[in-house]
Amino acid sequence: MFRKIVVSSLVLAFAFGILLISIFRTASVKYQFNNTGKQINAKVLEGVTELVDYNLPFPGKVLPDSPLWSLKALRDRIWLLVTTNPSRKAELKLLFADKRLGSAIVLFDKEKFEEGLTTLTKAEKYLEEAGWQEEENRKKGIETSDFLQILAKASLKHYEVMQNILTIAPEEARPTIIQTQDYSKKAFENSRNALLEKGKSAPENPFDW
Repeated sequence: MFRKIVVSSLVLAFAFGILLISIFRTASVKYQFNNTGKQINAKVLEGVTELVDYNLPFPGKVLPDSPLWSLKALRDRIWLLVTTNPSRKAELKLLFADKRLGSAIVLFDKEKFEEGLTTLTKAEKYLEEAGWQEEENRKKGIETSDFLQILAKASLKHYEVMQNILTIAPEEARPTIIQTQDYSKKAFENSRNALLEKGKSAPENPFDW
């Protein structure tokens, strides 16, 4: 019994150590928007004419259907907690939104619709949080014009991706996806309005809403 407790404690300590190392390594990396590295390969994106010029970051190898996902999600939450720079925090929330959207694409492509829908909803909640963080930063006098441009484009891309996902989603999932698109619509409208108030131009909305 004692031996099992010791072994379990060592395993947990090892896992926690890896988690902390991962956090500190990623925390030192500046998120590059419009990432041009690895791209998401999925049937839902094949032959699609892209209307929004915004590249989603590669979601990584550990997806929500992996037993290691809970550790990755915990890492993200801790990463946010240890980030004190408010502008960086807004960027991180958008990064998590984009990566979860990429994960949702892969899950829907693998016909794991339940996990895909849950991940998609989480992506849009992070997108909403990124918008809230930007608004809070702006009220504090922090310059957010560049981030607003990125957030506006990202919001349009999120809407576009969900339009594509609708083509392969099961019938019962479509109403929820359509409802979830309200997050990206609102995020775009808020970003656009904030840019216009600053006297800045906003990305053009190619959609009929």
